[in-house]
Amino acid sequence: MYGERRPELDPDQIVQNLRQNWDGIRSRLPGGGGSRLIIFGLIFLIILVWLASGVYTVSPGEQAAVRLFGKFQGTEGPGLKWYFPSPVGTRNVENVLETKRMELGFRSNAGATTDVSLESTMITGDLNIVDVRLVVQYKISDLEKFLFRVDDPGDLDRDPTEGRPDGRTLKDATESALRQVVGQRSIDDVLTVGKEAVQTDTRTQLQSLMDSYDTGIQIETVALQEVTPPNAVRPAFDDVVGARSDKETRINQANAYEQDRVPRAEGAAQQTIRSAEAFKEARIARARGEAAEFLSILAEYSQSRDVTRTRLFLEAIEEILPGVTLFVIDEGAGSGILPFLPLTGGASVPSVSVPSAETPSAEGSQ
Repeated sequence: MYGERRPELDPDQIVQNLRQNWDGIRSRLPGGGGSRLIIFGLIFLIILVWLASGVYTVSPGEQAAVRLFGKFQGTEGPGLKWYFPSPVGTRNVENVLETKRMELGFRSNAGATTDVSLESTMITGDLNIVDVRLVVQYKISDLEKFLFRVDDPGDLDRDPTEGRPDGRTLKDATESALRQVVGQRSIDDVLTVGKEAVQTDTRTQLQSLMDSYDTGIQIETVALQEVTPPNAVRPAFDDVVGARSDKETRINQANAYEQDRVPRAEGAAQQTIRSAEAFKEARIARARGEAAEFLSILAEYSQSRDVTRTRLFLEAIEEILPGVTLFVIDEGAGSGILPFLPLTGGASVPSVSVPSAETPSAEGSQ
């Protein structure tokens, strides 16, 4: 039995209606050739209406699967189409680009969520019980297989349409794949670090089942919505999850500190090395310059020792005298005050009182 999105014409009902209408027309028409002309006109009109009913539209993103006397003939893309009307031909128009959704372990309706424990309760590889809620997103990849290869009884919780593999077939296959994946892992993997692997492996297993059943379904994503332990031990598991989260946070902080401090230390070390190398090069250059200067002076000194000695003496005096204060004393000046000529660039220097040689000392007066 194939699910139809649009109602088909009932041939028996059409024949019955034609008979009733024809009996009524015959009762009102007189005999003769005019009645036959009217009959042919009615037949032509009926055929014309029947042919016009074969016009249909395929919207963007949709495909139409057409059948002739029940046998699949092919698919039609978007646009205005015509095909033999029922009962000769049949068409099924489906959206092949729409991403559909299936929920496992819970049902959401108008913002409210209802748990389905019969689907969500599973046993892990280490014989623990865990509740897993899952959402599967899928598309139609092959319209012929989707419509005609699987005779599904339908799922009353989501879609009562029969004959589509996204009913019980998809739900049972998803539950089977998820139970197989969860049963191969410990409860810690399912609750914490192994969620991504569970999603990936479940999608792979589910797609393999869909392909083996020829369902024409492409699994887009498998997303775990909520994974929780039994209520009796949930607080202990929450503590474990919190501790592992704190551990990862501390590790990340330590790595960030390492990444910050190590480059700084390496930069400071390189700066110190560069400074030491620069100091080394400067000292070597300075020593070489001093040695070259000494050798050049020695060469000149060897050629003319007296002149070179005098020049060196004068150059040394030129470097020393600017830092020396000179006092020129006049020996012939009078006694009592020692006059001198200040040569300090105009700065005043106080006079110095000096005892006279003629003034008797305290001991001499006695």
